[in-house]
Amino acid sequence: MKTLLLIGMGAGDPEHITVQAINALNRVAVFFVLDKGQATEDLVRLRLEICERYIREPDYRVVQVSDPKRNNSTPSYTQGVEDWHEQRAEVFTNLIENQLGEGECGAFLLWGEPGLYDSTLRILDRVRANGCSGFDYQVIPGISSVQALAARHRVPLNDIGQPIRITTGRRLVAEDLDNVVVMLDANCAFQAFIDEDLDIYWGAYIGTSDEILIAGKLADVCEQIKKTREAARQRKGWIMDTYLLRRTH
Repeated sequence: MKTLLLIGMGAGDPEHITVQAINALNRVAVFFVLDKGQATEDLVRLRLEICERYIREPDYRVVQVSDPKRNNSTPSYTQGVEDWHEQRAEVFTNLIENQLGEGECGAFLLWGEPGLYDSTLRILDRVRANGCSGFDYQVIPGISSVQALAARHRVPLNDIGQPIRITTGRRLVAEDLDNVVVMLDANCAFQAFIDEDLDIYWGAYIGTSDEILIAGKLADVCEQIKKTREAARQRKGWIMDTYLLRRTH
């Protein structure tokens, strides 16, 4: 039986790797890397750095393939994601069938935590549904940008006895601003709530040498975050940011 490991690699700091993840890395014969192009080559480099740092006997191989691009012009966001996942499922199927030998262990090093806003588990369900079923897989949890954000700002995610909500920028609504963590926000959705009495704890490239942190009253730092975010995105060609919004008490 072929085996796949989905290893959470943390939010950017190589020291976010857990002991369980290090042990998993040392079982792997082949690492699969999805290349998103030159703009995100440092994400590929970080994966290779983690392998070099923690694998005791470097007899593994790396198979790097181009990641299909999502069509952002599709009228339906959901349909666009579905189509993209189907393309990725074809890539995964080819890797499993042609690059992973019987009895071998392969792995994907996944940014952050495999169970939080990552599509790999859903794509593997598609792979099996499409007829490629001769493999098993395991999930090795990682440190998410949510946890890293709270640690870097030195704030708890929740108020005493209160829940937290984790959502995306497109789903951010006024009713859920007490303790809300926002990921995947390409359009700075927080600016719609500048008149609310909110604190924001924002971070980009958390855990890396490019890390940026800004915190304060949303009304005071909103424009600073927007300008800083755009400048960083222009400089690097990509950005990963996360933030916590909280009503002021």
